[in-house]
Amino acid sequence: MTFKISVVLYFATTFFLLAQTEERTAHSLEECINLAIENNLDLKTNRLTKETRDVNFKQSKNALLPSINGSYNLGISNGRSIDPFTNGIVNQELTFSNAGLGLDAVIFNGFRLINSWKQAKLNLESAEMEVEAAKQSLILNVTLTYLQVLNAQDLVKLAESRLKTTQGQLDRLRSLFEEETGNPAEYRDLQGQLAMDAANIAESKNTLETELINLNTLVNTEETITVAPLNVQLDFEGYNYTAQEVYEKALQVFPTIKASDLSLEAAKKGVAVARSQYIPEVSLFANLNTNYSSAARLFNETGTSILETGDFVTIDNQDYSVFTEESNFTSDNIPYRDQFDNNLNSSIGIAVSVPIFNGFRAKNNVALEKIKKEEAQTALEQTKLDLKQSIKQSYSAMQTAFERYSLLKDQVEAYKESFRINEIRFNNGVSNSVEYVISKNNLDNAQTNLANVKYEYALRVKILEYYRGNI
Repeated sequence: MTFKISVVLYFATTFFLLAQTEERTAHSLEECINLAIENNLDLKTNRLTKETRDVNFKQSKNALLPSINGSYNLGISNGRSIDPFTNGIVNQELTFSNAGLGLDAVIFNGFRLINSWKQAKLNLESAEMEVEAAKQSLILNVTLTYLQVLNAQDLVKLAESRLKTTQGQLDRLRSLFEEETGNPAEYRDLQGQLAMDAANIAESKNTLETELINLNTLVNTEETITVAPLNVQLDFEGYNYTAQEVYEKALQVFPTIKASDLSLEAAKKGVAVARSQYIPEVSLFANLNTNYSSAARLFNETGTSILETGDFVTIDNQDYSVFTEESNFTSDNIPYRDQFDNNLNSSIGIAVSVPIFNGFRAKNNVALEKIKKEEAQTALEQTKLDLKQSIKQSYSAMQTAFERYSLLKDQVEAYKESFRINEIRFNNGVSNSVEYVISKNNLDNAQTNLANVKYEYALRVKILEYYRGNI
């Protein structure tokens, strides 16, 4: 009774899982790749890094242009201060204003700006290669995961087929068991085999669900997707390239190698930028300024008047007062705009900054940039070494899968014939259940191994083609 309940619960769970799967939307490989390129977070991070370097490149390029800055202020001063119009000391409330326009253009600084611009350009190109590398890696991962889903689907079908075969044999023996005419041990053996087949289906479906979760993670969409059951045609005629040929092609086209090469070139430019700190900087400057003061006055002559000076002259013992003629003036405020026009002044010149001693900052910066260059060189060599190792491993696994496929194909054919004979013998009562179960398990394992090795070969070929730039 316990066994029957377990079987009923298993089939109910299977029906529920299948119902969930049917609610999902099946996508082709191309659709999964397009969704992943649009939504994958790691790829978005690489794109944001590229956009940052793009801004840095534009900034370094614009640094070659002269800088022009304007200034303006307006304020009120109380108490003792200097009148900006007369430079005299006044003790009153004073409204003042200043305006200026300045230009600064670097003529020569040891090619620091040019090398900084070239370094930023190389960093941008490196970021573009990193985005392309991330995109190709994502396409590869989606493709491999998609194939793994297909492999898991095939394994589920194989497991269900085994269960169906075992169930048929169990149904045949049930009547004999219930009539107590057959061998009860054989019926119990097949009951155990049925439970094992059911457990294998559950495990295969769990593997399928895991691969679907991995695929959905890569695609990163709110919609839960699955893949349609496709018949994948695999080419087992042998791979046309050697591992060394794949590696040499990868050195030419693999984006990660290109990105590392560009990073190394950028690091070399960084050394040149740091060395420019030893060289004097020559720049051109120009300024235009004006000001306003509320204390400024315009004096207009309104006439003359005769004034007694207080002095006198004596003529023939007679004193005569001395008078003088003095001009009369009225003071008027000078308008704001007139003062700005009248007080315009300009300057232009060349400035030279000579580095004499700066606490060995230039020397240390050069040393740091040289270390960065060595790090970039080491990173490039490490990338090449890792690439070569990965290609060798994938190539070896591909060859092994290719060799195993032929062997396992022959093994499946042999076990199929063996199982056919044992099934006939078992049905006719010539052999026992142990021989039947062993023969059946041998065939099941051989078919599982053959299905796995087919997709293993396809995965390794995809990886090798990815290294060759054919993704």
